[in-house]
Amino acid sequence: MSTPAISVVVIGRNEGQRLARCLESIRLMRGFDGESIQIIYVDSASKDGSPELASTYGAEVIIVHAERPTAALGRNAGWRVAKSEFVLFLDGDTVLHPDFVKAASEPMLQDASIVAVWGHRREIHPEVSIYNRILDLDWVYAPGIAEFCGGDVLMRRRALEQVDGYDNELIAGEEPEMCRRMRARGYRILHVDHPMTGHDLQMTRLSQYWKRATRAGHAFAEISRRFRNSDDPAWETDRKRNLLRGIFWAASLAIALIVSALRFTLLPLALWSALLIALSLRSAWKSRWKSHDVVTLLLYGVHSHLQQIPICIGQLRYALDQRRGNRRALIEYKESDGI
Repeated sequence: MSTPAISVVVIGRNEGQRLARCLESIRLMRGFDGESIQIIYVDSASKDGSPELASTYGAEVIIVHAERPTAALGRNAGWRVAKSEFVLFLDGDTVLHPDFVKAASEPMLQDASIVAVWGHRREIHPEVSIYNRILDLDWVYAPGIAEFCGGDVLMRRRALEQVDGYDNELIAGEEPEMCRRMRARGYRILHVDHPMTGHDLQMTRLSQYWKRATRAGHAFAEISRRFRNSDDPAWETDRKRNLLRGIFWAASLAIALIVSALRFTLLPLALWSALLIALSLRSAWKSRWKSHDVVTLLLYGVHSHLQQIPICIGQLRYALDQRRGNRRALIEYKESDGI
């Protein structure tokens, strides 16, 4: 068999019909025929028939049975059997834009120092819930040279080999950590102003939102701890800022509630709410380049502050786990979508 023009590594666990949509979108990729695409599906012990489904789409299926499954473990298993120099990573709950790979490969072909290119990931159904609507803007980044990429990205296999891929032990933040090692070798990460994937967050409950934010806190804490004393202390500033903001919002709310209850007045709570609204308006104004929808921007502004509480809790849990010698399992917020 000739070397494929591109290898596509899809990871998933109990993705159901989301996986079918993802694999179908790979078939519709423009500029490549079926023979030039190698599809690799790495499954983390699904119970919904995902491996069998992937096989019907012509994917090479790898099933990972791990005591502590991680996205990094799946991606590593995939790229290590990839035959092409260019490897496209996708999550099983995404839909690939047909022109992304063509747009992403052009700067890589022109500049050998660019080893990873990613574009815009957006929510497929932001109208389904307030959480989908808000977090859709979390995917929006300014184009240009970046410090890191997301899970969906086109990479050079050569760079993956040189840094030995993702860190299997990380349950979150594996992409920024690996990108840091790539940048240390003089390589560059590029974010292009082009649609990349549609994502199906399927977030409808506060508990899911909370889990996702605590996972982010875990990532901040673990990555920053690893590189705290290096010449490139990744995420250390973000970690400290989040701790202060999370503690402030949680403590100030508790104080406002207690004082309001003791004095039989809503004034302290009203002042707390006024401060939150004022700061949220400022955040919404700063983020206006992300959207033209005023209501969505206002909600995003509130989110940017209140999410600091669960993120802070995620950091504190990580510190407690380190003290006790515990290893936290994968923090999942999404339910399976059985076929």
